Amino acid sequence: MSPESQEFLATFVAESYYYWASVLMLLIHVGFLAYEGGAARSKNVLATMVKNLMTLSLVGLTFFFFGWWVYNAFPLFPFQGGVVGPWTDPASEGVVGDVLGLVQASYPWSPALGPNLSDNLTGVFWFAFALFAMTTASILSGAVIERIRVGAYAILAIVLGSFTWVVAASWGWNPYGWLFTQLGYHDFGCSGLLHAVAGFFALGVLINLGPRIGKFDAQGNPRVIMPHNLPLTMVGLMLIFVGFYAFLAACVIFTPGQTGAITIYGTPMTLSSIGVNTTLALSAGLVGAYMGSKADPFYTISGGLAGIISAAAAMDIYSPPIVILLAFVGAYTMPFVGNAVEKAGIDDAVGAFAVHGYCGVFGALMVGILAAGYPQPEGIPSINFWGQLVGVVISAGLLGFIPGYGVSFVLKKLGLLRVSEAEEIAGLDLADFGIEGYPEYSILSERNGHSDSVVMPMTSVAPK
Repeated sequence: MSPESQEFLATFVAESYYYWASVLMLLIHVGFLAYEGGAARSKNVLATMVKNLMTLSLVGLTFFFFGWWVYNAFPLFPFQGGVVGPWTDPASEGVVGDVLGLVQASYPWSPALGPNLSDNLTGVFWFAFALFAMTTASILSGAVIERIRVGAYAILAIVLGSFTWVVAASWGWNPYGWLFTQLGYHDFGCSGLLHAVAGFFALGVLINLGPRIGKFDAQGNPRVIMPHNLPLTMVGLMLIFVGFYAFLAACVIFTPGQTGAITIYGTPMTLSSIGVNTTLALSAGLVGAYMGSKADPFYTISGGLAGIISAAAAMDIYSPPIVILLAFVGAYTMPFVGNAVEKAGIDDAVGAFAVHGYCGVFGALMVGILAAGYPQPEGIPSINFWGQLVGVVISAGLLGFIPGYGVSFVLKKLGLLRVSEAEEIAGLDLADFGIEGYPEYSILSERNGHSDSVVMPMTSVAPK
């Protein structure tokens, strides 16, 4: 085979790798569609599913126009220059000059994001990263179902999916990011940089949004609001699991000329570690949540995701026994966190904070304990607890809770955050679209001598 043919084959394989990993990541959004649609009551099923479609579209567009630029422009901020660029002459050598080239490739009009035969990889990597961004916003989506205004949700999803978590990734999931280069922060599967950011962002929004009508009784005790279709919710989570294999595979850096796969940090790894460790984390997480929740179906299926998130931060270097331990502990304790949030008067409809916020923080911090001293590339600090702690505080607090609370607080004061009481009681399907997701319910109800649609029992997705 000629050198030209070898080069073409290597480029095609790398390009195909990211393309198909990203396509499979779309299953995460098929899963969220089913998961949240099933978790909502029947009067809100269409509104919930349409909201998920809008998540994909709005974050996809805004990530193209500015989110991708943020990732490549912010890795050195605030330690070198301002937020508008790499702060030096393009001809300069070293890291800053490299960052400038990435920034220029991030503009919407850049030839790197089009049919450019000289660059086969930038576009497919953008594709993968856009799916990451959509997934981040979808984590918020489930927590706020059945009472948020579509416009308010759109604003919050864009802030989270195309800005705040992207800043976190720029700082900590980037070979030039200062959390990595200065502190040695390691978060291969984005436990802290994605899941903790999204989970704590959702918590901030939920405090301002308030609980669904009827969620708490007059004494403040929580009532259970059951999903209208728990089997559909469980199938949705299974689809999310499938997509997560692709998500973690897309975290692997695989480019022409490499002798093996590496992480974004330049450390060696293998796809075998993803296949083995993701499967073990999923399995141990399901068992842990089954035991911790005393066999509650919703918490059990959510435990698979909790297990993966608890181990994802160092899945590239953990041995299988460590993955099993972390996934089990994270998923076992997750239901207790979910119940504590509910007892505090916060209505997290799908337990997003417990699964993503809590397990994301847990997973990122454990790297600093179980992988402390693991060497990183020359000139980069070894993995250490303090680096992980700083990264977690910045992700969960500065880029998660604070913007989530702040933006939703402003929307609340403007009267734009929550639907009216009448709309919530009638159901968002009728309020937003004028139709019901299950119109046959009305027909059956009329045959039984009732004038209204059948009312589903008021119970919570996360019981107890």
